[in-house]
Amino acid sequence: MTFEVTILGSSSATPVYNRNPTAQLLNCNEKFYLIDCGEGTQQQLIKFGLKASKIDFVLISHLHGDHYFGLIGLLSSMHLNGRIKPIHIFAPEALKEILDIQFKHSDTKLRYELIYHFINPKKSEIILENSDVVIQTIILNHRIPCTGFKFTEKKRLRKVVVERLEAAGVPLEYYAMLKRGLDLTLPNGEVLLNVDYTTDSATPKTYAYCSDTLMDERYFNSIRNCDTLYHEATFLHEMIDRANETHHTTALQAAEIASLVQAKKLLLGHFSSRYKTLGPILDEAKTLFEASELAVEGHTYQI
Repeated sequence: MTFEVTILGSSSATPVYNRNPTAQLLNCNEKFYLIDCGEGTQQQLIKFGLKASKIDFVLISHLHGDHYFGLIGLLSSMHLNGRIKPIHIFAPEALKEILDIQFKHSDTKLRYELIYHFINPKKSEIILENSDVVIQTIILNHRIPCTGFKFTEKKRLRKVVVERLEAAGVPLEYYAMLKRGLDLTLPNGEVLLNVDYTTDSATPKTYAYCSDTLMDERYFNSIRNCDTLYHEATFLHEMIDRANETHHTTALQAAEIASLVQAKKLLLGHFSSRYKTLGPILDEAKTLFEASELAVEGHTYQI
């Protein structure tokens, strides 16, 4: 199953040359989830050959502009391009008021429905579950209410060993039972043990997205043992006072968090515009957590 994330924007607060405000596109079994939508997101989708028409779910972590200023433009373009499928928006409740007033004063009546799912910023809870993924909020510590998102793959059915089943003369209609983990009794009374004719599917993987936050152990359990952790790393640690003042984390802190929660991989993002090159941020993180990478715009990372 496809489970990957493409970085559309990696900058904090303001765009800089070659870096845009925060946005990511998660592909889970060819269902597409837009995570935050900073200014210029639709241009980034075009630049990297990604189709906005495939996005059916939008998740907004909080209402600082660098995480949602691109949304009104994206939704408007979808309308102009003839979209009729609904879009599900998971966001703070006030986002509806913000979008409503913009559509009102531009006299825009969308051809498609916006289905809102308001996020509780005080309680971690499952906000979406389908046949592919479970999405749960992560309660972060920022200047305004802010949530991250944890995406966990659904466990797939067991895989049948076709050669063994064919050799045993098992009809195709019994395969579904074996995939569900059941033992099989044939019409002649012969019992086929599931373990002998199937193999287990891959262990489900988890992607944790932590946008703007202070380092705060209260959310550590929500991200423990994740396969890929995206964590903001706005500043180098020499600016820890500024990080605390603005409720952000440093690259060193992000690496410490990844180590403490035993993540397998760390993606660093949300870089301050003061940094024209990002090598020092990666170097700092690697002093504590070797499996650190920069979230590079246009790159796709396998979870």
